[in-house]
Amino acid sequence: MSTAVITGAGSGVGRAVALRFAGAGWNVALIGRRSETIAETAALATAADRVSAFPCDVSIWESVAAMGTAVLGRFSAVDALINAAGTNVPRRSFEELSIDDWHQVVATNLHGAYYCVRAFLPGMRERRTGTIVNINSDVGKMARDLAGVAYVASKFALTGLTQQINAEERGHGVRACSIFPRDINTPLLDKRPQPPSPEMRAAMLQPEDIAECVWLAATLPSRAVLDEISLSSR
Repeated sequence: MSTAVITGAGSGVGRAVALRFAGAGWNVALIGRRSETIAETAALATAADRVSAFPCDVSIWESVAAMGTAVLGRFSAVDALINAAGTNVPRRSFEELSIDDWHQVVATNLHGAYYCVRAFLPGMRERRTGTIVNINSDVGKMARDLAGVAYVASKFALTGLTQQINAEERGHGVRACSIFPRDINTPLLDKRPQPPSPEMRAAMLQPEDIAECVWLAATLPSRAVLDEISLSSR
């Protein structure tokens, strides 16, 4: 049985991806900073026996290292890693962004993804199989003032991280994909200086849309490397 590790699994895209994979019969490791939210995700899964929760702050390497050991102790091997954890701050422009907020955003969005790759890539390389999917953003290719400097910089760097995985590891049977959605209706929107209205949220991409993209990237034949997926709403 295949196993997926999903960060940010307590809400939004991470939760939707977790439920998609669990519903398809995969073992799923739910990774999230708050134990109560990943427990809520686990309760929503149709096959709770295949889902395990691992509280972890991905911005802290020691926390990720311990989580990686626990996950491999539970499932022995990981077939897919989905980095869906992400954050932003309301005061995000060059004029307003604090040093602490810069570090918080970059630590979660970039360092967290790298730490999780570092935890699970060796096992994938040894088994010569594995898929890593990084939930990026359209601002990982073209900046928008709405996103803020720390978020944009972290997402551009995540693009490079994904490309480097493919550059170094595709010969070892490991592939990576960056997904570049435009606005998604997730709780992260509440951190905007002016959160969008319910009508605007309804017209955006939904977490389940991104989950289908992740599923495609992870289940294509192993010979196929889907480097990028870009998508937006109508």
